[in-house]
Amino acid sequence: EKDKTLRDEERRVRAELLALRLADMLTDIERRDRAIAEQENKLQSAIADQRNLEARIEQQRAAHAEANDGFNEVQGRFYAVGSEIARLEESIQYARESRRQQESDLVQARQSLQQAMNLSEQDSSRLAELAGELERDQPMLEEARAKADDAAREQQDAETAMQAWQAEWDSFNQSANEPAQLAQVERTRINHLEQQETQLKRRLARVSEERQQLADVSLQAEINDLQRREGEGEAALQIVRERVEARVQSIRDLRERGQQAQEELAAARTETQTLQGRLSSLQALQQAARGEGDKAVARWLSERGLSDAKRLLETLDVSREWQKAVEVVLAEQLQSVVVERLEESSDGLTAIERGNISLFEMSGESVAPRPGTLAQFVTGSAALTYVLNTLHTARDLADALARRNTLAAGECLVTPDGLRVGRGWISLQRGADARAGVLAREQEIRELTHRLAELEPRVEALATQLADDRRALVDAEQAREVQQRELEAAQRLVSEVRAVLSGKQARAEQVRHRLEGLDKDASDLNQQIEQGAADMDSARRSLHQALASIDDLGKQREQFVSRRDALREVLDKVRTQAGEARNRVHEIALRVESMRSSEGSLRSGIDRMQQQLGDLQKRCADLEQSLEASKAPIGEQQLRLEQHLEQRATVEKQLTEARKSLESIDHELRELDRSRHLVEQRVQDERSRLDQSRMSRQEIIVRGNTLEEQLAETDFEREQLMSEMPEEASIQAWQQRVEDLAGRIQRLGAINLAAIDEFKEQSERMAYLDSQHADVSKSLETLEEAIRKIDRETRTRFKETFDRVDAGFKELFPKLFGGGHAYLELTGEDLLDTGVTVMARPPGKRNSSIHLLSGGEKALTAVALVFAIFRLNPAPFCMLDEVDAPLDDANVGRYSAMVKEMSEHVQFIFITHNKVTMEIANQLSGVTMHEPGVSRLVAVDVEQAAALAAV
Repeated sequence: EKDKTLRDEERRVRAELLALRLADMLTDIERRDRAIAEQENKLQSAIADQRNLEARIEQQRAAHAEANDGFNEVQGRFYAVGSEIARLEESIQYARESRRQQESDLVQARQSLQQAMNLSEQDSSRLAELAGELERDQPMLEEARAKADDAAREQQDAETAMQAWQAEWDSFNQSANEPAQLAQVERTRINHLEQQETQLKRRLARVSEERQQLADVSLQAEINDLQRREGEGEAALQIVRERVEARVQSIRDLRERGQQAQEELAAARTETQTLQGRLSSLQALQQAARGEGDKAVARWLSERGLSDAKRLLETLDVSREWQKAVEVVLAEQLQSVVVERLEESSDGLTAIERGNISLFEMSGESVAPRPGTLAQFVTGSAALTYVLNTLHTARDLADALARRNTLAAGECLVTPDGLRVGRGWISLQRGADARAGVLAREQEIRELTHRLAELEPRVEALATQLADDRRALVDAEQAREVQQRELEAAQRLVSEVRAVLSGKQARAEQVRHRLEGLDKDASDLNQQIEQGAADMDSARRSLHQALASIDDLGKQREQFVSRRDALREVLDKVRTQAGEARNRVHEIALRVESMRSSEGSLRSGIDRMQQQLGDLQKRCADLEQSLEASKAPIGEQQLRLEQHLEQRATVEKQLTEARKSLESIDHELRELDRSRHLVEQRVQDERSRLDQSRMSRQEIIVRGNTLEEQLAETDFEREQLMSEMPEEASIQAWQQRVEDLAGRIQRLGAINLAAIDEFKEQSERMAYLDSQHADVSKSLETLEEAIRKIDRETRTRFKETFDRVDAGFKELFPKLFGGGHAYLELTGEDLLDTGVTVMARPPGKRNSSIHLLSGGEKALTAVALVFAIFRLNPAPFCMLDEVDAPLDDANVGRYSAMVKEMSEHVQFIFITHNKVTMEIANQLSGVTMHEPGVSRLVAVDVEQAAALAAV
């Protein structure tokens, strides 16, 4: 039954919504019809302007064509005269240039003829000289070639003998090097084994001594005491942490409450400002409707103390449905000034020459409103009831027309939309000025005033509450700061205990591991010493055998060397003789070939020169003949040129006048074209807007037809729906009602007979999921607590380590630099993801970046940081690879002293080329190359060497 009721209501609301939309579309169509008519008028006006411009353009184009023909005719004559002048000038210029060129060519040809004759005589003389030199050098070339061949054969024999010796020498060396290499290898091996044995024995002694020292260390009692102190500190720290968390939660609550109060205060202030703006706008409209701008009326009211008197509309309370009807009926009387008695307030009224004013008397006998009249819907004025009792109400125009014959004299019917109907007349008034809707505005002004009166105390209360919350928040944050400092102090205390405990535990574990390692090292060292002794005996036997073989091979080597020297002397002598012979042959052959080439070139040049002499003699004769023939035509062409120049000046004046006339017509034609373009654009725009308006109107008509069809399907009549619909009905409100009803129907859904069983099943599943959710939440809380604990431990240990390394860095830096200061600085607040910045300032420097340090300063800074870390957690050994390379002697001394000091706790292995650094070492190891290609290791025990030097 509920579903049926909702569906019926939804169907009716949908029909009402369709009726509203259809009425709105009809109004829109009327408005668009008026707009289309206006746009058609504008289009016809633009088309008329366009046609006028086109007629003027055609007239100008005819005048332009006529002027253009005259200009072209004058221009043609001007170009013809100019062309003839240019042709004559070019002919005269060409004749003159040709004559000058012929004269120049004649002079040049005569000079070339004389030079060619001189060169021919020189080439003939040189050719005779070359023939004599060739006859002299040809026999010398043959003799030199024979000597060169003999020397080449002797060189070949000497090189063959030297190659045979080299083969024998290579074979001997291959067999003789094996004993020497074996002796060198065994000697190096013996030295290495002796050094290794000495080092192993020394290491064995140090291992025994260190094991004895570590066996005496006992740290368990200190560790137990530190563990007890750590537990006590953890308990105290937990109490302080809980107090801090409670305080933080209270601060969070205060901030949330303050934020909420601030949002409410902002919303109230925004609403107040909006209402005040709306109230000001309505009051301005009401003042405009009252006509308070009329100075004569305002002065008359002021003189009688009526400037602040109420207007009639301010005293009335009108039903919202009948406000428009009351405005039409009373019209300007709504702006009447309310007075007690007309007799006392109307004196001097006729003295007002210009302006409108109405007075309304409030006193009088009360009259009950008649049923069915407009007086039933208006309260606030007894005198007004007399007027409104004669105005009967009707639902609409049809109802008024049906009842008009029942009216008495002086009575009429009024509809809610302001239509008045009498026995024989109908009146419709629609105000379009500021006086329209004054009653609705007055009612809204009263509502806004009442709402503002309610908002003002709320704004003050919210502002007071917000100030109190802020003061409470400041006090809570101060208390939190105090508790936070207590928490940090407790954390530092626990961190210090943990740091000491961690160091002790690490030291105990390190001692245990070190003892195990020392036992293993001692066993390994004893095995290595025994194996080294056996290897040394074997190497010494091999060395003695190799030395005996080397003595036998030395004598054979001396014989080979003497033969090599003799063969090399003969080969050098033969090579020198063969080279000299080849050079002599090459020199003579080059000279002979050069002379032969020159002889051929001279013969060819002499033949070309004879031909050139004939050509030059002929050219000289031709040029002399041409110069004589070119003198006559130049004078005749000059006379014709002067005549054409005078004719061009006359035609040029006519051309200028024709051009000015044509340009004037062109300018006017361009202006007309520009105007026509603008008018065409305007016509196009008006036509586009008109087409768009017609399309929009047609679209609305189609949509209206669709709505009428949909409304017809609902079995409701549009007129009946519109008459029964409330006045305040709107499309948006009815659309929202349709959506709400559809949602309610959708939520009802279909009837489900198994809903009880499904509910029971879903309830059981919900209980199971709740238990699973609780387990997961508890596990998540445990995991988060473990993460927080790890984070706290990480932060604590990192801070402890950082502080200790920073302290060591601050202590070691001045020692290495002889002054200055340095420290470590964190780059972030969170210790889990912060970085570390190294700040270092050597003495006498104010650097702002590490890039401003020299290479040596950077190296010393790094050494100070590394040694500070080694102080915190020493490693078994440390390797330094040429750290002292960029340092000067003074810094090397401080660096060496620091390494010497740190070597009491850490074993250092350093690579260096500096003698000062070598002096602090207990063992020196190096690589040398006594013979090419053979490297050997050299090791020195400094203490043993010093002892031997003392003996």
